[in-house]
Amino acid sequence: MTPRIIPVELFDIVVFGATGDLSQRKLLPALFHRDLQGQIPPGARIIGSSRRAMTDAEFRAFAKASVEAHVPVTERPDDVMARFLERLSYVAAEASKEDGWKDLEKVLAEGADRIRVHYLAVGPDLFGPICEKLGSHNLVTPLTRVVVEKPLGKSGASARALNASIGKVFAEPQIYRIDHYLGKETVQNLMALRFANALFEPVWNSGHVDHVQITVAETLGVEGRAGYYDTAGALRDMVQNHMLQLLCLVAMEPPTSTAADALRDEKLKVLKALKPVTGDAVNNLSVRGQYRAGAANGGAVKGYLDELGSGTSTTETFVALKAEIANWRWANVPFYLRTGKRLPSRVSEIVVTFKPIPHSVFDGSAGPIAPNRLVIRLQPDEGVKLWLMIKDPGPGGMRLSHVPLDMSFADAFGVRNPDAYERLIMDVVRGSQTLFMRRDEVEAAWDWIDPILESWGASSETPKGYTSGTWGPSAAVALIERDGRTWYEDQDI
Repeated sequence: MTPRIIPVELFDIVVFGATGDLSQRKLLPALFHRDLQGQIPPGARIIGSSRRAMTDAEFRAFAKASVEAHVPVTERPDDVMARFLERLSYVAAEASKEDGWKDLEKVLAEGADRIRVHYLAVGPDLFGPICEKLGSHNLVTPLTRVVVEKPLGKSGASARALNASIGKVFAEPQIYRIDHYLGKETVQNLMALRFANALFEPVWNSGHVDHVQITVAETLGVEGRAGYYDTAGALRDMVQNHMLQLLCLVAMEPPTSTAADALRDEKLKVLKALKPVTGDAVNNLSVRGQYRAGAANGGAVKGYLDELGSGTSTTETFVALKAEIANWRWANVPFYLRTGKRLPSRVSEIVVTFKPIPHSVFDGSAGPIAPNRLVIRLQPDEGVKLWLMIKDPGPGGMRLSHVPLDMSFADAFGVRNPDAYERLIMDVVRGSQTLFMRRDEVEAAWDWIDPILESWGASSETPKGYTSGTWGPSAAVALIERDGRTWYEDQDI
């Protein structure tokens, strides 16, 4: 199957923080792949900017090395590479000074009537200053969009302050708060599964669903991000954005359309319906952990404190939570969230477990009857599995087995699965905000997260240790097993 390429209008994209890690690993390779697919129109420009002094030729060499490091050689023909590099230019500019901004004005003046994207691949402390400079130097037109990365604050108050500083220059329809998880093919297929099939929606409620699990597990530690990570932790880094967005897509009511605000209105309702986790409930409904030395990725690894180079830290590298949604559809259906570093497998998935059948007509010799479950795998090996009970083939009576109907996207469609950033950047150019968070969504998510953070901060307890290469502290197992359920590990799925 050949993917359908939807053309976009002529645009300029300015990448602030163009020499940083995100630009190298994701943005430049994503833009190259879109050029490879013929989606970037002739004349479109990619302008890098950062504090670092660099000529156009040096930036092109930098970009070429980034693409070569992250795009297979079979996917980068020489003619496309030459065309891509020709689009690139570079302007050094500092957020806190006037240096370079007149130069950027001059470069962008040549395309004043085209779509303009300012991608802020920088720390959140620079969002406000850069936006202020963009406004004061008349670099914001009616066709201008700004993209901001997480973290959008460290608390509700700081998120509101960030939103306010960006909002002084850009109107809300111009602001694209990016969450790359929402650009994953399987996440969008969750909406297709729910709303384009008659099979699931009638049973997508508390009458038929027993519980939902959302797991985002990483085998890596904090690596070179220890300084940032120690000021954030797993709850801020993963739960407040990625995991709550996944929860919203699972739990939301059918929107009236796929228009951005129709979808985001329904996600906001879910966030506002989350039961607050406060006071003593924080200890009962949350677990935080911190990895110790152990084995991961085929070898011995250091513990978090060793990687941090510090003897003490109360920053969590693992979180498990039990969340509940106070509405008719999901009353008394628990949502279990789990994320952590240095776990046994790199896997992101949503598991919807349905209630057991009310009565079995089979005798004991048929074997146990497991509940149906829908497993939506985000990474790796994106796909969907629906686990059903069937009869074992062959004579000798009725013997039941629990087997999956399995659809791997790579096998089913036989095409390369675009990286999330490829899709999201092109959505910004198109002006589609469907897969981006609205200001009130971000702030509502923080309203649920803040009391948990405050309770942890006031507690004398420290994160529970867990050995690298295991599924987190034993308290996380107890969290779900108190309810008579168990975590579904990678090998079970």
